[in-house]
Amino acid sequence: MKDKLVTPSYLLIIAANFLQFFGFWLLIPVLPFYLQEVFGADKTSIGAILSCYTVAALCIRPFSGYLLDTFARKPLYLLAYFLFTAMFGGYLLAGTLTLFILFRVIHGVSFGMVTVSGNTIVIDIMPSSRRGEGLGYYGLANNIAMSIGPMTGLFLHDASVGYTFIFCCSLGACLVGFLCASLVKTPYKPSVKREPLSLDRFILLKGIPAGISLLLLSIPYGMTTNYVAMYAKQIGLTASTGFFFTLMAIGMAISRLFSGKWVDRGMITQVIHIGLYLVCFCFFSLSACGWLATWNLPVTTCCFFAISLLLGIGFGIMFPAYNTLFVNLAPNKQRGTATSTYLTSWDVGIGIGMVAGGYIAEVSTFKMAYLFGALLTVVSLFYFKGKVAPHFHRFRLR
Repeated sequence: MKDKLVTPSYLLIIAANFLQFFGFWLLIPVLPFYLQEVFGADKTSIGAILSCYTVAALCIRPFSGYLLDTFARKPLYLLAYFLFTAMFGGYLLAGTLTLFILFRVIHGVSFGMVTVSGNTIVIDIMPSSRRGEGLGYYGLANNIAMSIGPMTGLFLHDASVGYTFIFCCSLGACLVGFLCASLVKTPYKPSVKREPLSLDRFILLKGIPAGISLLLLSIPYGMTTNYVAMYAKQIGLTASTGFFFTLMAIGMAISRLFSGKWVDRGMITQVIHIGLYLVCFCFFSLSACGWLATWNLPVTTCCFFAISLLLGIGFGIMFPAYNTLFVNLAPNKQRGTATSTYLTSWDVGIGIGMVAGGYIAEVSTFKMAYLFGALLTVVSLFYFKGKVAPHFHRFRLR
């Protein structure tokens, strides 16, 4: 029973994670249209405004890891979750673009804290022998939310449902999620001696090489989550792009069922290699859809959705492996810092992807933006093979 993974607290934190990300993903594909239609923002401005969220999350990530390693984790988790939930109500009050940006920044700060704390708490409450599998199922909640959330948001938008109602849906989901989070029971964490402040209190220095590789991957991922609906519209696809997120999430769900178990058997770098090859292929294919659409739209539509499924499998394979890689490079007292570094790397790339995707699309086209992203995945692949994998095997602690 010592290695029992499924407990009431584990199920509750998975439910809280799902509802949090459902509220988050519900708005992701809708916000570019909202900013364009309500505030008249152009593509470059949309990218900059949306990236405020990620930049704010990035700024708080290193400090959140330090706080979680120093103080009780659950109160910090609940405070961040409450603030994250409240900001959906803030969007309803944002009558000007300046106020919207302010709420967006606060939302990003709370998101940075709640994701690090939730990820750290779930590691605390699961047996270490099943960490890869447990993180895989925990991440599966994100994937299901990513399936239902964007699809729901786009369907509501396409049905001409008001933005107020869409924001209220996100707010309601997160309120229920906050209730679930408050019921999670965490293990006792004894007070620790506060060591002198240094860089490794905020960033896992041994995780920097892996962080660079992950950052390069998250740039095209950021372009995809924020602009794929606009890209599909630009190349003339008429099918609902909500299904793109659904199939992508299904691919992630499929991969999570086995990738975590592979990670627990010690195949961390091998699993990441497989995912990298698949993701490289997918982003080059996604870019090629821009040219293929001029030849045959039905074929392009089939390819477009097949890519989303394969892309989900690729990233779904890598997420628990990368997360475990960072944790295995850190001592137990730096779990929060390891998780923070992992998520910070991801957020930096997402922010760059939002800005770069909007800028490249403004001066050229989205297909060129995805071609740029595809090239970055190739760089990430070679860097991981040449630097990250050998570094991990040399410095891993478990």
